[in-house]
Amino acid sequence: MKEFDVNGTPLFLALFTDVTNSKELLCSMQDGTLEPEVAFLNASLIPDVFPLLAAAHKTLVAKSRNSLTTRTLHSELVYNYAGSKHISESLKRCGISDNTPYILAARFGASHDEIKAIEKLINGKEIDLEELERRADKSHIQKHYKISGLELAVSSLSDSITCRIAARDAS
Repeated sequence: MKEFDVNGTPLFLALFTDVTNSKELLCSMQDGTLEPEVAFLNASLIPDVFPLLAAAHKTLVAKSRNSLTTRTLHSELVYNYAGSKHISESLKRCGISDNTPYILAARFGASHDEIKAIEKLINGKEIDLEELERRADKSHIQKHYKISGLELAVSSLSDSITCRIAARDAS
């Protein structure tokens, strides 16, 4: 698990592959019984940590203004990463499903015990975050975010996603 500072708030990220219990994780999240609370994202839609950090920043700003769109801070992170204004669609597309084998776990302000608990929650192999770019499903990402080849000629996939995350609420 790696720690990032997002405006003074630590965000811990861990990347897992060969996950076999995504259905149980999803059920626990939906039931509100997941302990500790954590965001699980479909890692194949994440080419780099930068757009996720932009979504995390947006999430913390919403929290500071008491204006979360979703019920929890961690579901807000998934919602903000998705770039859509539709909550259920965002959570479905960028969150995990019953059989997601490749998961990015994210937790704001985790204690040492919570980090250990998160690692025990997931039945899979933790791998280095550097794997994100290599394992990203670029064609699926382009389709989801409606990124054209022309745009990619002048920008990176990561930057294109970040722009959409930042601009979502401006329209």
